[in-house]
This record gives sequence, C-alpha cells and structure tokens, in this order.
Amino acid sequence: MNKSYDFTEGALLRPLLFFSLPIMGAVLLQSLYGAVDTLIVGRFGDASSVSAVATGSQIMQTINGIVTGMTMGTTVAIGQKIGEKDDDGAGRTVGATLWIFVFIAIAITVLLFGFARPLAALLHTPAESFDKTVSYVNICALGAVFTTAYNVISGIMRGIGNAALPLIFVSIACITNILGDLLLVGLLGMDASGAAIATVSAQGLSALLSLLIIGKQGLPFAFSLRSLHFDRHAAGQILCLGTPIAAQDALSNLSFLIITAIINSLGVVYSASIGVGERITFFANLLPMTFISSMSAVTAQNIGAGKHDRAVKALRSAALVCVGISLLMSCTLLFFGDVLSGLFTSDEAVISGSALYLKAYALDCPIVAVLFCFIGYFNGCGKTFFVMVQGLTSAFLVRIPVSYLVSQLPEMNMFQIGLAPPAAALVSLVISVGYYWKTRTSTRIPIKK
Repeated sequence: MNKSYDFTEGALLRPLLFFSLPIMGAVLLQSLYGAVDTLIVGRFGDASSVSAVATGSQIMQTINGIVTGMTMGTTVAIGQKIGEKDDDGAGRTVGATLWIFVFIAIAITVLLFGFARPLAALLHTPAESFDKTVSYVNICALGAVFTTAYNVISGIMRGIGNAALPLIFVSIACITNILGDLLLVGLLGMDASGAAIATVSAQGLSALLSLLIIGKQGLPFAFSLRSLHFDRHAAGQILCLGTPIAAQDALSNLSFLIITAIINSLGVVYSASIGVGERITFFANLLPMTFISSMSAVTAQNIGAGKHDRAVKALRSAALVCVGISLLMSCTLLFFGDVLSGLFTSDEAVISGSALYLKAYALDCPIVAVLFCFIGYFNGCGKTFFVMVQGLTSAFLVRIPVSYLVSQLPEMNMFQIGLAPPAAALVSLVISVGYYWKTRTSTRIPIKK
C-alpha cells in the first residue's frame, strides 16, 4: 500500500503497468459516482430524471476537470523534485499546493450555488428535468471541498509514485455511494436529489479517511509546519504547470457542455441517450485516461533526473498497451452497444439512440489511446501550454462545429452525432505527433530506430 515507484532506474514497462493499475481502479471507481447515479435513477425514475443527472453530472465533471488539471501541476512538480532528489523542494511544493486549493475549493462552492440555475438554462435543459438538474448541482456544490481534497491528495501521491492509497480511498467512497443511492433513490424515492446527496456523503467520507491516513503515515520526504509557509516559487511552478491543463480541461468540458446544450434542445430522449452513451464511453477510454496521469508522473521523474530517453521509451510502451486494449473496446461498443445501454435504462428509445451513438464512438477508442499517452508525456515534460492549445483547437474548431452541423441535418440521428468526438481526437493526434517530431531535438530526447 505504501510502495512508491522510482521510474528513473531499472525496467520501465512492468512498474509502469503496476503503477497504472491502481490509478485506473481509482478513476474507474470515482467515475462510478455518476454512473451509479445514472443507473439507479434510470431504474427507479423516468427519462427526465436520467436527463437531470446526466446534465448535472456534466456540469460537475467540468468543475472536477479544472481541479484535476490544477493538481496535475502538483504531480509534475513533485515528480521532478523526486527525480532531482530535492526532498526539501518537494515539501515546499506540498505546502504551496494546500494554500492554492483551499482558495479553489471555496471559489467552486460559491460559484456553483450562485450559477446552478443559469447554467441549467444555458444548457437548454428540458423543462421536464430543469428543477431536478438545479437541485442536483446545488447539492453537489456542498461536496466541492471534499472533491478538491481528494484530488489534491491523489495528485501528491501520484507525484511520489504511490497510486495505491488513492485507490483505497475512492474504493470506500464508491461503496458508500452505491449504498446511499440504493437507500435514498431506490428505497426512499428521492430521485436525482437523493443521488446527489449520496455522492456528496461518499466524497466527504473519502476526503476524511485520506487525511487521517496521510496524517498518520506521513510523506517520504521532509514535511513540517515550516513547509506550510506560502512559497511563491513553488506556488508559481504549480500554477505555471497546472493552469494550462486546468484551462484546457475546463474549456474542453465547456465544449461538451455546449454539445449537451445542442443535444438537449432536440428533446429529452436525445438528452438521455447521449447521457447514457457518455457514461459508457468513459469506461471504454478508462485505460488511456489512466495513462495521462501515470505517464505524467513517469515522465516528470525522468525529466527531473535528466533521462529523456527513458521518458520516450515509456511513451512507446504505454501507447502499444493502450492501442491493444482500445481495439477490444471498439469492438464491444460496435457490437454490444444496445446491451450496455440497457444496463442504464429500460427506455427502448433511449437504448436505441445510445447504441447508435456508441457505434460511431467506436472509431474514437484507438485514436484516443495514442493521444492520451502523448498528453501525459507532454505534461511530464512541462509542455502543458501546448496540451492546452491542441485540446482547445480540436474542441472549438472540430467537435463543436461538427456537432452543430449534424444537429441541423433533416434526417439527423445519434450515429451522426457520435462522429464528432473521433473527428476531434484525430485532429488532436495529428497536432501532437507533429509537435513531438518538431521538438524532439530541442528536448534532447534521442529517437531510437
């Protein structure tokens, strides 16, 4: 449980996989918060309830994306300090992280309470699910401080090469959330509001346990009250690395919110269909999403140690593993989309629409597999501004325009809507590969044939 990996020595693929597995488990279980909400609400509620949870979860995902992006700055900064063997610098980085995220948590809570209703309106939330969506977001706002605390601790742990503790924290929270959903939604009939209460309660428990365990076991470098003094240099490094990623995640999620608004305007069935489809595609892309975090940590340690060739070797290994798994996921979405959709809802119209969406999305899996490995690599190299640029380019110049144009077609269906994500991912991958080859010399990374 306490094992921390040093990726600057020895074999790479085996420790990379072992490091990635707990991260994947944590991401999987954390995603179950929204997925379980959708599944249980879909079983005990109607399409308006599914639409409310789907829209509300999209808003919360945007907020969580900002927090996760900022914590990536902590992961990379600590990873580089570990690679440099600078324990004092790692301690100052943790202290600066705590200061930064206290303010972020407060800001998120205030903004969500103040703008839940306007956000629901901007997203063209169907009238049948409007009040339920607002209620869901307001309740989730109470848990913003817990979500922030969990993500901060996870970012610190990944930076030192320990991915096991975050998995334990989120496992407990996920079980709590499932039990809460069954009680509040299934037994007490509290619908979308019950799902939100269960989620907040689970996140609160996860944050509390993580703080208690970390406080008892400590960190593998010097950390004391002196480390809690605000360090401008450490804070500046975190913000410099994390802000572009947070901005990219926020604006990328904004693009998804815009797409949600476009789909919501088509009616509650379309809204529920894409909500269910997005839940499933999240699981399909789980491994590539995991490698964003693991590759960031691995690359950061090796960049800090001056071993650029090992960072490239890790990139190649991760890409090969991800592509192999993603091809299996593509086949699953293509041939079993209706079965998977049926797990989340019993509405035949929603199942049919979601299955069509998944058939198109199957094209996205192998593209994203390689793209996310590159993103993790660039993050670890400190090239977070480029990550932001490529993400925004694909989102606002491809994904949104394609989604809008498709929604205007007279014979539009969910398959055509599902073509927007792979088109955007392909553009991002082309940009990333081009940037990699252009900068390979400047980063002193030898390219082995």
